[in-house]
Amino acid sequence: MKVKNFLKDVGGASRVTKARLAAFASASPALESTDPIGDVSREWHPGPIELVVTRITPACKTAKTIRFERTDGKKLPFFYAGQYIVLDFKIGESLISRPYSISSAPYEARAAYADGESDEHPFVEITVRRSKGDGFICDYVNDSLKVGDVLTGTMGLGQFYYEPLRDAKHVVALAGGVGITPFASMAKEVVNGTLDIDLTILYGSVSSDDIVMKEELDALDGASDKLHIVHVLSGNEPGWTGEKGFLTAELIRKYSAEDTSYFICGPQVMYKFLREEVAKLDVPARRVRFEVFGQAKDIAVYEGFPTELRDKTFMLTVVRGISEVQIPAKATESIVVALERAGIRIETGCRSGECGFCRTKVLAGNYFVCPEGDGRREADKDFNYVHACAAYPLSDMKIKIPIL
Repeated sequence: MKVKNFLKDVGGASRVTKARLAAFASASPALESTDPIGDVSREWHPGPIELVVTRITPACKTAKTIRFERTDGKKLPFFYAGQYIVLDFKIGESLISRPYSISSAPYEARAAYADGESDEHPFVEITVRRSKGDGFICDYVNDSLKVGDVLTGTMGLGQFYYEPLRDAKHVVALAGGVGITPFASMAKEVVNGTLDIDLTILYGSVSSDDIVMKEELDALDGASDKLHIVHVLSGNEPGWTGEKGFLTAELIRKYSAEDTSYFICGPQVMYKFLREEVAKLDVPARRVRFEVFGQAKDIAVYEGFPTELRDKTFMLTVVRGISEVQIPAKATESIVVALERAGIRIETGCRSGECGFCRTKVLAGNYFVCPEGDGRREADKDFNYVHACAAYPLSDMKIKIPIL
């Protein structure tokens, strides 16, 4: 409506009412059912989707890269380079969820739509390494998953991505083992011109034949003056002329700029080491980003855990609506693991105590929360809520979870 003057506009409620009534009178009697904003939101963030395995390739002698496409042929959900996907696996009677950093690039999930001519279907990839005896899902992915298998996945999760309002333009990525995956995604985006940062990746491996995604990384290295990949070998390999040893503060400082953000992803033992090394750089906390920690390998080693309960098994009463069931729960396994072993569905995301997907009400009993993964709000602590992936029973317990 036309702006007149202050008094007429402030006192113009009658004019607004008259205009609204006129609009109602002239409107079509047919129901207007379009929701363009909602349609865009559902297209980019559809929630769980069905994905089919379309390609499996070796990433090194101990890892494989798995490619997925949507079964319905629709667009893949939006994600940033560095985020992760949660996949659901049906193994026996158990439905188990696991998060995996996405190793493909966001542009590869939308490339076929960009030019309209590509024969390549939009895809998303993860790269999974065989476990060392403590990760049966990793072994299942490497040994049993095959082309044509269909899984349910939720993607575009996590906060481990470049944010220009928060992060420096120069990024040093510190990777170890399969922790290279989110940085491979970032590297591809940089080379493609869809991520405008200066990215240096310091990638620690034991030997050259242990480097995950080596062929892809070699193809990317040198493809852009904004990308630099530096391999660092800790093993004694004859003929190796590159960087050697561990990712120490001295080495990290060598590849840093005056203002640098540090992104860190790798095994838990590397996290402990790098927390101390990065602290020596004397950089603001906002400039240091750790990928989610993952479930603790041995919760009993943390200060405050009663080691005399290490071998104990307790009864966990699970309330869903008006239903109650009792299941066994080991003191050294998280509540999420106990539920999954019993075939009870609970939504999980990071499995590190960060995202809150598995937020659970504790009605009775004692528990221990992993200090590395206590992402609870203060109100959750006051009202006895836990993130079930980071909480461990110390007695018989009673919990309430949603019906899924």
